[in-house]
Amino acid sequence: MLVTDEGTELLGRTPRDLNLADLVRLSTLRHPDAPALHAGARAVTWQELDSAVTAFAAGLLRQGLQPGDRVALCLGNGPAFVVSYFGALRAGLAAVPLNTSYTPTELGALVAASGPALVVAEPDTADAVAEGVAERAPVAVVGEPSYDGIVRAGSRADAPPLPDPSRFDPESLAVLLFTAGTAGPPKGAMLSHRAMLANLTQLLALEPAPIDRDDVLLLVLPLFHVYALGTGLGLAAAVGACCVLAERFDPRATLDLVQERGVTNVLGAPPMYVAWSREPDLAERLSGVRTLVSGAAPLAPGVLTLLTERLGRPVWEGYGMTEASPVVATTLGTGRAKPGSVGRPLPGVEVRLMDEDGHLVDDGDPGEIEVRGANLFSGYWPDGTGGPGTDGWWATGDVAYADEDGDLHLVDRRRDLILVSGFNVYPFEVETVLGAAPGVAEAAVVGIPDEESGSAVKAYVVPLAGQEIDRAALSAYAAERLARFKCPREIEVVDSLPHSATGKVARSRLREAMARD
Repeated sequence: MLVTDEGTELLGRTPRDLNLADLVRLSTLRHPDAPALHAGARAVTWQELDSAVTAFAAGLLRQGLQPGDRVALCLGNGPAFVVSYFGALRAGLAAVPLNTSYTPTELGALVAASGPALVVAEPDTADAVAEGVAERAPVAVVGEPSYDGIVRAGSRADAPPLPDPSRFDPESLAVLLFTAGTAGPPKGAMLSHRAMLANLTQLLALEPAPIDRDDVLLLVLPLFHVYALGTGLGLAAAVGACCVLAERFDPRATLDLVQERGVTNVLGAPPMYVAWSREPDLAERLSGVRTLVSGAAPLAPGVLTLLTERLGRPVWEGYGMTEASPVVATTLGTGRAKPGSVGRPLPGVEVRLMDEDGHLVDDGDPGEIEVRGANLFSGYWPDGTGGPGTDGWWATGDVAYADEDGDLHLVDRRRDLILVSGFNVYPFEVETVLGAAPGVAEAAVVGIPDEESGSAVKAYVVPLAGQEIDRAALSAYAAERLARFKCPREIEVVDSLPHSATGKVARSRLREAMARD
């Protein structure tokens, strides 16, 4: 169970009625003086975290924000993110995490789409946020009066009361996370408190559970990503484990942190494990780690095998997506870290593989993954379209097959989506930027394999008649307008691009041509 009988009695609530921020309160009631966060030299206990969350929540309400409003967070992996995130939820608001590497143009587009009542930034992101947000919403910067004043106002004796827990609706929006489609702008997946709590319950129903209150979890993956936010921070809060926060990944520095803080659980992604696999003393450095998990993108079978041999224990893989809050399946559920497999669905999650005609595929055949469970999202912002059907099933657009053991193997991610270090890159956005560059008549973008990041972006560009394209200049043009992980790793200038009968660029034919080459 996510919440024990003792915890339920302490709050006077039932598990189904919980706000995600109640997890912080529960951990505080159980062990107030235990460490909740380690960030650099700073340690924060659960009692200190809970008090800061309450002060920020009350301060937001004093600012005039109303339940249902949205608070955008452009923050790195520090205590400010945790406090702002849970504080917004405790105030009855919804959090909108934003990628801290986004350009002002990208940030502005997401702020315009989500309509937050406040944007929280930090010194490292303040300039980009200020430029991108412009007059769309007020900005509070951590460490400056705009942010500190909110906390002080919420700490006063006359701070406004927080929303009545007895009137809380678990179907209310908790997190709005923008995820890429294969065409058109990013879509905001609406994750309710119900959905995110359900996924935590499903993960903790695994035997053995992936984490417990005595564990120390490394969180170097960005908290603005659903993987670290739900599977990392959410799980730690649910059981009262300690989170070691790191702003960025450096192979040796992060291994130092693992040893210094006594990390027992690592939440990772393939680029981390690829980099670590090159460290000669890796086995010694990770000797105190009990559980290693990889997600967000497939881990190359060769890397998995190498790490298993060197460490004497497996790296567990999983499959998920933003719309599932996020985990659907994991090898933790099978006890087999099988190369190329993402394991089986979590307890309480149903998966079926369907053919193009809407029928179940034959055993061993690939089919589109459809998912049903309480962890599914409520549809896309703002009107809830595109969510699960009336029967509860939702088609992911991903293709997989089940082997003779019943373990799932991904055949392909969404047809055109490119996963770079676990982050979604949709071709339409990159093509739009490149197509607006001087001298470019048309552009098409596809994914190519990359050992470090899983995939990288390759662009095919057609020059305007009578003009030449300087690839270095075009790369610089893209870098000014796109986050680094979206920028093309390779640019190939071609005379023409293949098109479908309707005039759309046929990316599938480009991929087929690359495969032949």
